[in-house]
Amino acid sequence: MNRFASLLIALIASLFPVTWASGADPASAAIDYTRDIKPLLSNSCYTCHGPDEHTRKADFRLDARESAIDSVIVPGKPDESELIARLTSDDADVQMPPAASNRPRLSPQEVDLVRKWIAQGAKYDEHWSFKPAQHAAVPEVQSATPIDYFIDRRLAEQGIEPAAKATPRALIRRLYFDLTGLPPTPQEVAAFEADPSEEAYAKLVEKLLASPRFGERMAIHWLDLVRYADSVGIHGDQEWSMSPYRDYVIQSFNENKPFDQFTIEQLAGDLLPNATQEQQIASGYNRLNMITAEGGAQAKEYLAKYAADRVRTTSVVWLGATMGCCECHDHKFDPYTIKEFYQFAAFFADLTEKGVYSGSSRTSDWGPKIAVPTPSQTSDLQKLDDEIAKLKQTLETPTPELASDQSKWEAELPAAASWRVVEPTNLKSNPQVTWRKLEGGSVLATGANPDKPTYELEFSLEVPKVTAIRLEVMPDDSLPVKGPGRAGNGNFVLNGFDLQLDGKPVEFQAATATHSQDGWPVAGLLSKDEKDGWAALPAIGKANEAVFELKDDLALTPESKLTLTMKHTYGSSHAIGRFRISLIDAPRPIVAGQDSGVPHQIREIVALPNEKRSDQQRQELATFYRTIAPRLNDVRKELADKTKRRQELADAITTTLVSVSTQPRTMRVLPRGNWLDDSGEEVEPGIPGFLGYDLETNGQRATRRDLANWLIDRRNPLVARVFVNRLWQLMFGRGLVATADDFGSQGAFPSHPELLDWLATEFIESGWDVKHMMQLIAESEAYQRSSVRTAGQKEKDHANALLEAQSARRLPAEMIRDNALAASGLLVETIGGESVRPYQPAGYWSHLNFPKREYQRDKGDSLYRRGLYTHWQRTYLHPSLAAFDAPTREECTVRRNISNTPQQALVLMNDPTYVEAARALAVRLLQEGGDSPQAKINFGMQAVQQRDATEEEAKILLGVYEKHLQQYADNPESAKELLSVGEFQPPEGTDPVALAAWISVSRVLLNLHETITRY
Repeated sequence: MNRFASLLIALIASLFPVTWASGADPASAAIDYTRDIKPLLSNSCYTCHGPDEHTRKADFRLDARESAIDSVIVPGKPDESELIARLTSDDADVQMPPAASNRPRLSPQEVDLVRKWIAQGAKYDEHWSFKPAQHAAVPEVQSATPIDYFIDRRLAEQGIEPAAKATPRALIRRLYFDLTGLPPTPQEVAAFEADPSEEAYAKLVEKLLASPRFGERMAIHWLDLVRYADSVGIHGDQEWSMSPYRDYVIQSFNENKPFDQFTIEQLAGDLLPNATQEQQIASGYNRLNMITAEGGAQAKEYLAKYAADRVRTTSVVWLGATMGCCECHDHKFDPYTIKEFYQFAAFFADLTEKGVYSGSSRTSDWGPKIAVPTPSQTSDLQKLDDEIAKLKQTLETPTPELASDQSKWEAELPAAASWRVVEPTNLKSNPQVTWRKLEGGSVLATGANPDKPTYELEFSLEVPKVTAIRLEVMPDDSLPVKGPGRAGNGNFVLNGFDLQLDGKPVEFQAATATHSQDGWPVAGLLSKDEKDGWAALPAIGKANEAVFELKDDLALTPESKLTLTMKHTYGSSHAIGRFRISLIDAPRPIVAGQDSGVPHQIREIVALPNEKRSDQQRQELATFYRTIAPRLNDVRKELADKTKRRQELADAITTTLVSVSTQPRTMRVLPRGNWLDDSGEEVEPGIPGFLGYDLETNGQRATRRDLANWLIDRRNPLVARVFVNRLWQLMFGRGLVATADDFGSQGAFPSHPELLDWLATEFIESGWDVKHMMQLIAESEAYQRSSVRTAGQKEKDHANALLEAQSARRLPAEMIRDNALAASGLLVETIGGESVRPYQPAGYWSHLNFPKREYQRDKGDSLYRRGLYTHWQRTYLHPSLAAFDAPTREECTVRRNISNTPQQALVLMNDPTYVEAARALAVRLLQEGGDSPQAKINFGMQAVQQRDATEEEAKILLGVYEKHLQQYADNPESAKELLSVGEFQPPEGTDPVALAAWISVSRVLLNLHETITRY
């Protein structure tokens, strides 16, 4: 007698009521309110008779027993209960729920269930997920593991025989995908088939849990939950840098970081004492909500949106709660209130953030961030810092030679050149404006204020030597807010400043300004990129100047033609309104705000006799002279080069957004979620009161750290249940609670409530050990069962909710890509780093605006990284990922949709990544697959499915090969065209016709259902 049959007999003898054996009706068995009745009432009745007092009708509640029995239920007497009368009435004015409520009426079977429940006393119970989890005792039975005890007991109760154990090949392939997201090699499968013992399997589980691929596999699901992406999401969906957070998640799972610590670091890493860089990176969780830089957006509105998003996401991720329903009103099905929604939001009111990140599309200033250098970058920076410090020391050290040079310079200074105002002999604008020449040599634009004008100025003058040109922008009463720009706010944006002498470009080597707007430095004009430029906000209504230092001196003769072109290509009507041009012959460097390259205060010191200078003035003068002393030119140049190199290195360092706490904003209840309505009650941070225990804050305002501590408190009934349910979902395709995002009244009842509680309590007792839980699940017999089900099993349990078998399911989008690259040998297994950009259709981003962008794909190894490292553009998700149902991550995703569309086959056939993978696999077939076509076909099938082809499969694939071999032999140019897709090229001497034919076979192999399915 097998173990399952023994368990079945024992259960029949000991678990079922004795009255069943003597012929009593099983229908008299006790009705469970939480499992059987509450879902019916919640779905059909709670909208009008539930927790939300604002929509409650007739002033009674069906979710509260006292109110229900006072009004419509007579315990023990269903025929005298108004509830039954209303549920069964055919009178449209009497029946419940009324047609106008748009809620479903109960079926006769469901009404009968409610009737029996009332007859048994109408006993209520607290919702199952709000009660503390119980660590159920597991008796000494023959079950392989505690998990199997709970599952086998349910199967025995229903008389369902479990499926047999999966074949070794199916099992190892399943385990590899579930724990690493990658397939096993044919050699690894063969080894396990040779020894599929329990000991070998246990070692395999341990090996895969210790693999760095485990963290990558687990990260995919977590990144879906927290809506990780590489772009901001709203309006222009500009890019930001968050990849270190993704790498933190991978590392945390690989290091088996306890889930309670994982929770605290993400919600409040920045609040921990002496927070490490890793903990600061983790706090980036709070910054993953979508944000906007849209012009005209209302900051207050978007701060409200961000707050609501954080409540929705955090409550779903950790609590499996739909608190988002409370943004406008009390929850209609669960005991959450609108006040508690905004109290929860108040935990995050201390975050340093803006409602609208104006200008950030240019500056990438999306809020607080930190640099995350690699070890080599840290070393390079330190080396440069040491070298720069030595050069600065040389520049700061006085010497007798420098003192002598300084004396000569002081004597010559009064004769130094000063700025010479020059007036244009010709001044044009396209589109045209009206010019007025003003006293002092400035010009004023008047009349029409066209979009994006270009000013062209011509000068004819004799100047023996020019080393710099100065542009002064000046206020004027005729300009908006006195200018100096013509925009409505008085600003301007200059995107081009180009000088030509007799038609030949003049090169600038430096540019400085007395003031530049954040994100619009005057040095940007040197890039010649019209997306860059100089602007002056908030220095409005004031004079400002920019100085452009020439790389080489100019000599102007009367015949010379000097042309200056000033371009305005940004925004609408952002041209300069009043300006003046000056030239100078002065020693370099020449800096804005200085005369002849010498600050005003220095000239004043030079004007004093030496004996009247104070020690401080002498020191100030000597310090300044060393910045221009010819004797130190080489040192300054070396310093400038190294400083520039350091800046380039610093700019190349990856940054990531982090949380920074500041004075908390006032948080109010927003009636109906209306951000314009400030009449609501002001609230402090708080948690849902019905869960039975409060925050411990010693009388202080609660913080995000308090929230995190409350979540991982042993008394919290939800967090452990929610997380282990998601681990189960990863391993079985469906959670013990099918609605993994909703553990409330509208969610599903657990298929195995005692097992869920046992797992949750085991998780806590283990120290929140994620790998321990994954190992328990992987080593259970239930996990190792075949996914093939009999007709009888399907008839008794059509959804496989009782887990008599494993579940076959298509691989996630990232794994489909990884599987193809692994089979081809192209996969680059580098862990972490900035997101990569694989092949993407041309023009896919053509409607991505503010600013317009062109997708620039990567080259080399970056083309072959794992799918989770692909650049995640929220509004334009990579089409291959989107085709296979990867979420945009605009919101929290607990379980991905699974669709079946023709486009998916087209992706596998035509996406350059898969074409290239097929080509690389075909090269392997030719080089490693043996001499015969049959051997090559088996090699290919082993590469993608880790088994030989069947006789029928081999016949079909051989037909594909022979047909395409003839086609490519007849048309060799088409073979060359196929080989041109992508970067990977076959070894020299490879026959292009034969290779193209085997590419066709490889494309078929990569497109097979079994290739992209985990059984």
